[in-house]
Amino acid sequence: MTDWTRRTIGPSRRGVLAALAGAALLATSAACAHAGGIRGARSGLLGVTTDVKIHYVEMGHGPGPTLLFVPGWTMTAEIWEPQIRRFGDAHRVVAIDPRAQGRSTKTGEGLYPASRARDIKAVIDRLKLAPVVLVGWSMGVSEAAMFVDQFGTGDLAGLVLVDSSLGGDPNPERVLAVVQWLGAVQADRAKATADFVRSMFKTPQPETYLAKVTRDALATPSSAAVALFVGSMATSTRAALAKIDKPTLIIHASSAASNPAYEQMRERIAGSRLERFESAGHALFVDEPDRFNRLIESFLNSLKK
Repeated sequence: MTDWTRRTIGPSRRGVLAALAGAALLATSAACAHAGGIRGARSGLLGVTTDVKIHYVEMGHGPGPTLLFVPGWTMTAEIWEPQIRRFGDAHRVVAIDPRAQGRSTKTGEGLYPASRARDIKAVIDRLKLAPVVLVGWSMGVSEAAMFVDQFGTGDLAGLVLVDSSLGGDPNPERVLAVVQWLGAVQADRAKATADFVRSMFKTPQPETYLAKVTRDALATPSSAAVALFVGSMATSTRAALAKIDKPTLIIHASSAASNPAYEQMRERIAGSRLERFESAGHALFVDEPDRFNRLIESFLNSLKK
């Protein structure tokens, strides 16, 4: 369960309602001057199975490890624009729309972390991204964990895990609350999505930006959106933690006391580092991009030592 649900969806129904206020296997490149509005970026579609193509945005050709950004539930590569712009000058940067999201194939199959981790592996292999720093946010954190669980860390230079804890046991009350919330998502997807998008930020965002992120999220069919959440809730990431043997940066947002789940996560991932954003929302890399980018830059520099 993503950390957004822990903070936003309470155990009661009232809390839930408040929360709502092979050629195909080859890269079929579609390079363009403006990738989804990010000036200077390139984009393309990459076949990861015979039936599924993953849309990606790419910028830069710099030395050192590539950065691969994986967004959360129903979000697109463009949510990472502050990072694509910041690191595209000195590094090769790639961000993806996971399957069923954004411009990637809308499918009802493979909507669970292990399958989407296999998509990440295909992207890394076919775009020749290794060694790569894999940056996962929210639902993308469990997908990064399942990548390691299935493929090890040979392709990785490091991991950045953003605002979702791993390895814990599901809380039955929260699971029930999420199920109720997903029912409301099906009942009024547009309102639920708009409310969800607003809940991701603590820093005021322009209405035009919020509207665009909402439109992008609504590109994921409702049935797929619900399946993704269920698949994530049903996934255990505990075994993957012990397999992480590359430098790892854990970043989370919290305005309250430190969440013990993150401390436990740090203890279980050998040598990992934990950073907390006191005043940011779930999309902390948009709320406080300068601080987030400085942390990434420091992390990248530490990999050179």
